[in-house]
Amino acid sequence: MTLSPPLVSRSLMLLATLWLAALVPGLARAEAPGEPSGSVETTRPHTSPQDIRDYRLLTLSNGLTALLVHDPEADKAAASMNVSVGSADDPEDLAGLAHFLEHMLFLGTAPFPDADAYQGYINRHGGSHNAFTAPHDTNYFFDIEPEALPGALDRFSQFFIAPLFNADRLESERNIVHSEYQARIRDEARREQDVLNQFLNPAHPGTGFSVGSRETLADPAEGEPSLRARVIDFYERHYDANVMHLALIAPQDLDTQEALVRERFDAIVDRDLEAPRVATPLVLDETLPLALAARSLRDRQQVSFLFPIPDPNRDYPFKPVDFLANLLGHEGEGSLLAALREAGLADALAAGLTRDDGENALFAVTVSLTPDGAERLDTIQASLFATIARLREAGPQAWRYEEQARLAEQRFRFIQHGEPIHGVTRLAMSLADYPAEDVLYAPYRMGEFAAERLTPYLQALTPERLIRLYSGPEVEGESTSPWFQAPYRAEARIDWPAAEPLDGLSLPEPNPFIAQDLSLLGAQDERPELRLETPGARLWHQAHGGFRTPQVEWRLSLQHPGASASPHQAVLSQLLAGWLNDSLNEAFYPARLAGQHFSAYAHARGLTLSFSGWRDRQARVMEEALAQLTEGEITAASLARVKQRLAREWRNAPLSALYQQANRTLGEALIRPQWPTADLLEALEPLDSEALRTYRRDFLAALHIEAMAIGDLDATLARQQALEVFEALAPRLPADAIADLTPLEAVDLPPLRPDSQRQESLLLRYLQGPDRTLASQAELAVLGQLLSTPFYTRLRTEEQLGYIVNAGYRPLLDAPGIALLVQSPETGSQAIGEHIDAFLETFDATLAELDDATLAPYRQAVRDQLLARDTSLGQLTDRLWRGLALGDEAFDRRERLAAEVMAVDAGRLRQAWQTLRREPPVDVAFDPGDEPSDVLALSRDLPPLPHHADE
Repeated sequence: MTLSPPLVSRSLMLLATLWLAALVPGLARAEAPGEPSGSVETTRPHTSPQDIRDYRLLTLSNGLTALLVHDPEADKAAASMNVSVGSADDPEDLAGLAHFLEHMLFLGTAPFPDADAYQGYINRHGGSHNAFTAPHDTNYFFDIEPEALPGALDRFSQFFIAPLFNADRLESERNIVHSEYQARIRDEARREQDVLNQFLNPAHPGTGFSVGSRETLADPAEGEPSLRARVIDFYERHYDANVMHLALIAPQDLDTQEALVRERFDAIVDRDLEAPRVATPLVLDETLPLALAARSLRDRQQVSFLFPIPDPNRDYPFKPVDFLANLLGHEGEGSLLAALREAGLADALAAGLTRDDGENALFAVTVSLTPDGAERLDTIQASLFATIARLREAGPQAWRYEEQARLAEQRFRFIQHGEPIHGVTRLAMSLADYPAEDVLYAPYRMGEFAAERLTPYLQALTPERLIRLYSGPEVEGESTSPWFQAPYRAEARIDWPAAEPLDGLSLPEPNPFIAQDLSLLGAQDERPELRLETPGARLWHQAHGGFRTPQVEWRLSLQHPGASASPHQAVLSQLLAGWLNDSLNEAFYPARLAGQHFSAYAHARGLTLSFSGWRDRQARVMEEALAQLTEGEITAASLARVKQRLAREWRNAPLSALYQQANRTLGEALIRPQWPTADLLEALEPLDSEALRTYRRDFLAALHIEAMAIGDLDATLARQQALEVFEALAPRLPADAIADLTPLEAVDLPPLRPDSQRQESLLLRYLQGPDRTLASQAELAVLGQLLSTPFYTRLRTEEQLGYIVNAGYRPLLDAPGIALLVQSPETGSQAIGEHIDAFLETFDATLAELDDATLAPYRQAVRDQLLARDTSLGQLTDRLWRGLALGDEAFDRRERLAAEVMAVDAGRLRQAWQTLRREPPVDVAFDPGDEPSDVLALSRDLPPLPHHADE
């Protein structure tokens, strides 16, 4: 896999869904129409030929760079401000100060002094917001209804002009930062990073503690500047228009956007600052080579091979690290991972960049190990270097580079921009490092092949410059890392033991899955139509050319009456899906590189096969997947890998985030069928290859199929491909042979306690709606919108109960409900419940005084969220697919629900709230040491939640 490994890096810390890169100084100068000469710098970035958006990049008089994007199809406006300063710039005596400052900016500005002025405005107008601090960047972002954009920018811009650094909030926000630290203290990646930092150059600014805690942000000794004074000093030393980059995406035209930006952001102070540059080496040569071993908390073993290299950003047009990562992270026949899997030593591998700081970086190859692999690290290392030797022997080859460049160009040509809030974050960061013309193109740009640009990075991958970091639960440490308490041991200047590499290693062959026909058919249907129906199967199809890409999304739900009838059956469904993915991994990896994606996943009704990619070559992938499902050999080795992955996942469930465990517990109680992980783990152990072969035979013998195809595909071809699927699988059961998923009515449930090993406390209070009507769903959705911000402000900002605090609408299938959740490192669940009780009483009074004028923007926000535009073909398909699973065969449920929302008035809302408050809630509660509840026993006799109130 060509991805960054799970280590904290500039790229990895920034948002997992985003391509994180940034733009170098040096903008082309031009005069904007109507502006005085020299007052503005503008340029237009290189765009995809299918991109209908307009762009304008300008530099304001104070030095701030802004990229404005007019998206005529957007139904949300979004903005992001990236500041080129981060945790690597913390003072030595105040670890976490950059992160603490990020928190403080949300707590009031001179024109908008209330702590919830910004958050409340965003919430009232259907938006969302957040921020993050990375080693070299701090990023603030939001999205909102377009007509509310001016007011949002009014509030947002003041973060960078007149923040209050409210002294009354200093202590509370320090507690929140400490709670965030406590919530992350068991995170495996941070624990490994904490160990690694002890052996990198201690003078490097990126090796410190970045989150902050009560101790690192403690009040200074008497006579020294106060913490507030230090925050203000840091802000004034580092926050400056010259190191800020703003991105805006909105349906408003560029002239309107420019006026909005100039009026609000020209006032940011120009201190003539420059972005900090790292001049210190990340790794000291005299410490290499180095072997590290760290204890993991989870049942998982992995090893990372880390090599110091120059930051490749300077060579971004040639993608040297991407080129190497593609070859070393390859998973096809003859690859390093294929050999490791065949030998039973590993089940996954990722290669890519980490810890990049503009000057230094680490190239990482991270391997997820089997227990046998953990005992043979030297063999794995020898095999890695044997693969590297093959690359050196062959040298950088033009045809390999050109193949990667061709695939990158295809992706760029038909780029789908996604959510505006993700786009602005990516673009604001891209404005920091890349030339203006490449702000969009840089992640995809691969110039003419130049071996001399690639060779130095390959030559850096040597045993003499290796840091090997192993982590596993069995490690006995000689020391403990300072911030995340990971026991570890180390051996510097190690002489690596000799070992023989595995056989069968080779470099990839030319990719046979690269699409040739990328023509656009351009057909467009209003909604999916039933194109094909047989006694055992149905095809829903919508020709959709709105995303201007020759891609198609297929979903095939293979439904069996007994797929989840017991934990035994549910585990076999999981094994069948897992085996299919695993057994096709080598064959389909080139297809993934070429833009053809396949996955199988199990669910309560059976399996879903998901295909996503170019129309050209997709039929081949579908044919091979179906042939493997029906006829492929189920080997003991493949099954062992799948069993190990599932067992590891289920054994680690008690260590997952506590709020995730609480939500799972709620689902186990109120949705049928669903099984606890302990029951699944017990059912998994005795299953073998013969059991799975028998289950596959029985599963395929009694199927109903629901199929959906959405994209640049006409009805004739969709029917033809569906017929081939139906002929291969021979489904014979009617739709009514498959039971519906059922939400249950919460009647007299005691507090439910998850099976957890976490050290925090939690309370999730769930208020269930009276029935499953659209009217009840609409009422609770509006109530959730109303209480979200005041709940957060009171329990998190004011009462400081914890870092993870949220409330809002939470349906279970089509059963409406409101969830209020607090996870706290210090406050017990009973005390949290008392705080929630007090809030609900206050909210009772708020609703009693609510009028329709006050309600209107919240109601509109819910309506707009329901009708939000799909921003990619995959997102559209997933929405339609979920609707079909809930019986929405007219594909108009969201429109009907939105109309119902707009009919909700204040009186009706008060009545709905009173109904909710009369019924006892469902509490999911946990304190360290609690014994888990037998959730299935407690909920076994619950009746289904009625569709209508009179049932």
